[in-house]
Amino acid sequence: MTKHMISTTKAPGAIGPYSQGVEVGGFVYTSGQLGINPETGQFGQDVAEQTHYSLSNVKAILEAAGTTLDKVVKTTVFLKDMNDFAVMNEVYGSFFSEPYPARSAVEVARLPKDGLVEIEVIAIKE
Repeated sequence: MTKHMISTTKAPGAIGPYSQGVEVGGFVYTSGQLGINPETGQFGQDVAEQTHYSLSNVKAILEAAGTTLDKVVKTTVFLKDMNDFAVMNEVYGSFFSEPYPARSAVEVARLPKDGLVEIEVIAIKE
């Protein structure tokens, strides 16, 4: 199987030796997306806005790969503070519909650039 790098200017660029996304074996794997506005390079002001930007960035990467949020089968959410789960979950729910992807959500000690949320996904490419 050959892997293909996915890249788009509609999401923040990689800040290290990694790809925004990779396609292999009929699946697209995104790197974790912070809650950064790709136009300004700035974080959203709170966890709700950061969750919105994070998932908008994921959506842009998936679209660059030729797939959509409807094809997401698994998400992983990294939160700076698990007390923000309900707020994140409300915004998250506005991006997905049934059947919902499988999901893990974990609290982490620290995220890159001191973000509040980071989300990565695996999607089917059909």
